[in-house]
Amino acid sequence: MSTLRKVKQVIEPQMVIEGAGVRLRRSFGPSRANLFDPFLLFDHFAFNDPLEGPVRGFPTHPHRGIETVTYMLEGNVRHRDSLGNAGVIGPGDVQWMTSGRGILHEEMPGKGPSGRIRGFQLWVNLPASQKMSQPRYQEVTEETIPVVEKDGARVRVIAGEYGGIRGPVTEIAARPVYMDISLEPGVEISLFLSAGQTVIAYVFEGEGFFGMDETGNGTLIQAVRMVVFEDGDELRVRAGSASPARFMVMSGAPFKEPIFPYGPFVMNTQEEILQALDELRNGTFVR
Repeated sequence: MSTLRKVKQVIEPQMVIEGAGVRLRRSFGPSRANLFDPFLLFDHFAFNDPLEGPVRGFPTHPHRGIETVTYMLEGNVRHRDSLGNAGVIGPGDVQWMTSGRGILHEEMPGKGPSGRIRGFQLWVNLPASQKMSQPRYQEVTEETIPVVEKDGARVRVIAGEYGGIRGPVTEIAARPVYMDISLEPGVEISLFLSAGQTVIAYVFEGEGFFGMDETGNGTLIQAVRMVVFEDGDELRVRAGSASPARFMVMSGAPFKEPIFPYGPFVMNTQEEILQALDELRNGTFVR
C-alpha cells in the first residue's frame, strides 16, 4: 500500500535581482542548511513589464560543483561558454548543464513573438565524488520531450518516468524527476515518486489541491507558489473545479553531504571555495 505525500511547507517566491539587473521570482537559493537537498535553487524569470526597459541577461560568469537546468516556456536564451559551445534554448527546450570542475558561460534572453520571456532555472547539486568531473551538456529540444496525455492531464516528461514513458535527460547523479504538468479543471493525477527523495512542486498557473489524502482532502495552492512535500511514495493533485492548473514537479535523491555555497559555486568545504577563487584569479579555473 502506498504512502501519500502531504504538504509540508508552502513558499511564496521573493523578487530578487541577478545578472545585469534581471528580475526573478526566487523560491529558494543555496544555503548551508541545504533544506531541499539535492535541489539548491529555483528561479522563475519573466521579462514582461515595459517598465523594466531593455531585456538584460547574465554576462559571462563561472560555475563549479552544480548542475544548472534551464527550461523555457516563451522566448529564448542564447548561450555560449568557455568550452566553445553556443546555441539557443527556445520555447519548450531544456538545457541540463553539468558544470563539474568549472565552466564560464553567458546567458542572454530574447523575447518571443508574444513579446514575453518566461522560463525557469533549477540548480541541482552534485555529490562530492562528481564536483570536479568534466563539464557536459544535455541539450533537449521541445520535439524530443515526450508528452503523455490522458483524461484531461498533460505531462511533459523531461527527466524520470511517468506512465511508462521516460524523459530524455539521463545519467544524473540525483536520479531526478522533472516534469511539466497541466490539468484541466477538476482533473486528478497520481504521481508515484520514490520514498526518501525530496519532492517539490512549483505552481505557476491556476490552482489545485496538493498532497491529497485517502479521503480526497488536500491543500489548496494558488499560483504562484512553491510546495514542499513530506515523505511518501505517492503524490496526488487535483485541479480546482473552476480552474486548470499547471505546475512543475521535481523529485531527487538527497546526497546528505555538507555543502558550502558561495555565489555560483557550491562545494563541500570553504577550502574548496577558496581554491576555486584562486584558480579564477590565476587563470587555471577552466582547463
